[in-house]
Amino acid sequence: MRMLVFGRNGQVARALQDIGGEGVIALGRDEADLMQAGAARNAITANKPDIIVNASAYTAVDKAETDEAAARRLNMEAPAEMAVAAAEMGVPFIHISTDYVFDGTFEARLDENAAINPLNVYGRTKGDGESAVMNAHPGAVILRTSWVFSEYGGNFVKTMLRLGAERDALTIVADQIGGPTAAADIARAIIAIAGKKHRGAPGAGLYHFQGAPAVSWAGFAEKIFEIAGLSVKVSHIKTEDYPTPATRPLYTVLDCAKVERDFGVAQPDWRTELRRVFAALEKEGQAQ
Repeated sequence: MRMLVFGRNGQVARALQDIGGEGVIALGRDEADLMQAGAARNAITANKPDIIVNASAYTAVDKAETDEAAARRLNMEAPAEMAVAAAEMGVPFIHISTDYVFDGTFEARLDENAAINPLNVYGRTKGDGESAVMNAHPGAVILRTSWVFSEYGGNFVKTMLRLGAERDALTIVADQIGGPTAAADIARAIIAIAGKKHRGAPGAGLYHFQGAPAVSWAGFAEKIFEIAGLSVKVSHIKTEDYPTPATRPLYTVLDCAKVERDFGVAQPDWRTELRRVFAALEKEGQAQ
C-alpha cells in the first residue's frame, strides 16, 4: 500500500514516516507547495498512491487571526483539491481536523453529531475544510484530534520541558479541558484506518480520536514535570487571565467510540506515549 502524505515535516507526518516505513511517501513544500493552486492534484497524479493522507495544516492559531487568507488556503482550499483528485482516482482519503471546530461552551463529551461553532479563524477554516472535503469526496475519513505532542517540532510538551528546566514556578491555564494526543498514536490510527479502507472496508465521514483521560493544560503540565522529574510549582489560572489573540474553547472532550466501532481503533492513554516521548527526548539530549 503506497500512502501519500502531505505535510512531511509536521508531527503526524513524521510519526507516519517512522511507523509506516517505506510505504509512506511524504511530501513537503518543495515537492508540493500547497499555497499554490493545483500543486496537490499534480502531486497525487504524479505519485499514483493507493491512499492519501492530509497531515498538513495552518496550525498557528493566534497568527491565523491576522493571516486568514493563508489559513483558508491551507485548511480548506488545498484539502478540497486533494479530495477532488482522490475521488476522481477512486482512492481513499484521510484528512486530519481539530477539536477547535467546537466552542466548548458546555461540559459534555462531544460525538461526531455535535454541532460545530468555532471561536477563531483557525477553527473556522478547519471546519470549512471538513465540509469541502466531504462535498468533494463522500467516502473520505475526517479524523478530528487535539493537543498533539511528540518528540518532533514545537509542541506543549517540549515547551514545558524547556521552561521547567529554567524556572521553578509557572502559571498555566486550568479551565481549558481536552485530551492530549500523541502523534504516534494518531499515526497508528491512520495506518489502521488506511489498511481497512484500502481493503474496501466501509466507514466514512467524521471520526473523533483523542487521548484519555481528559485533563487541563495545567494538569498536563504537572504530569510532564512528574515524568521528567522536575520540581516545578504550577499555579492554576483561568483563560481570562491569559489573553491571546484567538479565543480557545474551554471544553473539548471527544467521544471516540465511533472510530473503535468502525475501524477497531481504541482510544489511547496519552500518559503511555508521554513517557516514551520523554525517553526519546532524553536520549537525544533535548529533555531539558
